[in-house]
Amino acid sequence: MRSDKAIPDEPVPASPPDFGGGAVTYLLVALAALAGLVWALRPERPKVAPAPLRPASPACPVLGGQFTPTNITELPGLDLASLSKERRNHALLRLNLEPCPCGCNSSIAHCLVSHARCGKCRELAQEIIAEERAEEAASRGARLDRPIFPHFASSPIPSS
Repeated sequence: MRSDKAIPDEPVPASPPDFGGGAVTYLLVALAALAGLVWALRPERPKVAPAPLRPASPACPVLGGQFTPTNITELPGLDLASLSKERRNHALLRLNLEPCPCGCNSSIAHCLVSHARCGKCRELAQEIIAEERAEEAASRGARLDRPIFPHFASSPIPSS
């Protein structure tokens, strides 16, 4: 005996939710108002460029573009061998990361290798090496002033 009536245990197909036309319209208007507010409050970005540190040298060509650091380890005409390994690496890091002020948009190390006639990069490189030598001498002097074993220097020696 089969009946055409719905059996109460069978699932009833779900109907899609009715959001109504008002809620969707309200959502679209709110999004449009928010977009308009963001657009209206957008600050203008100033068009600025960093000023050159020193006037450009005629020995180096002035190139456009951005500064790109280099990874040069051999620099002709510079005495890096007199520095310790740590100080030599620090000097090379500075020479490869600091821009040459002549306007060539390259590092001091790259300008030394590429533009041999640029005097500014050679002066700066000599200054950096002198600073590294001074740092090395200061750290060496500080090491000689302090005791080798600071823990034992402050405690008295027991007598037997």
